[in-house]
Amino acid sequence: MLIVVSPAKTLDYESPLPVLRATQPRMLEDSETLVQRARKLSPADLSSLMGVSDKIAHLNVERFALWQRPFNKGNARPALFAFKGDVYTGLDVSRFSKDDLAAAQHRLRMLSGLYGVLRPLDLMQPYRLEMGTRLDTPAGKDLYAFWDDRITRQLIKDMRAAGTEVLVNLASNEYFKSVRTKLLPGPVIEPVFQDEKNGKYKVISFYAKKARGMMAAWILREGIEKPEDLKRFREAGYRYDKASSTDTKPVFRRAEQGG
Repeated sequence: MLIVVSPAKTLDYESPLPVLRATQPRMLEDSETLVQRARKLSPADLSSLMGVSDKIAHLNVERFALWQRPFNKGNARPALFAFKGDVYTGLDVSRFSKDDLAAAQHRLRMLSGLYGVLRPLDLMQPYRLEMGTRLDTPAGKDLYAFWDDRITRQLIKDMRAAGTEVLVNLASNEYFKSVRTKLLPGPVIEPVFQDEKNGKYKVISFYAKKARGMMAAWILREGIEKPEDLKRFREAGYRYDKASSTDTKPVFRRAEQGG
């Protein structure tokens, strides 16, 4: 299995890092093209384009100005240790052993509006550029047009390297829209996480994001390879619900008292 997750808006470039051998992102030529385009935008332009506050817009104008190659440990940080959103709380990289990190580098990918496809140990300079941003380039009106099928082609290469035809989508719709699923060699498995609230089961964003991270970590730790083995997932009280599942959309539910 190859696993894809979304990035996070919240970043951490201050906490201590373990000793590890970082890698270089593989789509930096594309990233640099986007940075050059973004540098033409004023803080007001960024604020409007990205729907962020003036403070965040100014911060990201500064980030784009400082962005430079080559990437090294002085100006960048491995992506898995830089993102700090709900998915990454669920992943809980602090619990990863060396073997877990090696498995993640082989089988976990982060989709990114700026970097395309990131491996966990790929160095990353701080940024904010969500995949849904309508940043126009010569390729088209938004980042989906810019990336075209290049993200998909990179994922296919990574699937071949991992010896799998199965992609597990634990990313958000915004990010997974950048993947052209018809080009993939095999099935896409999209787990759904539902929590009980007032007697009904529904997807609650905060819990679902954390559960996606927990499932990604569990797949890596347990060496899960077959889609049917995902049914064994039982982290944090979630249980596979056969009645509401399909082959490609397994549903995991958590009772209210189990949260």
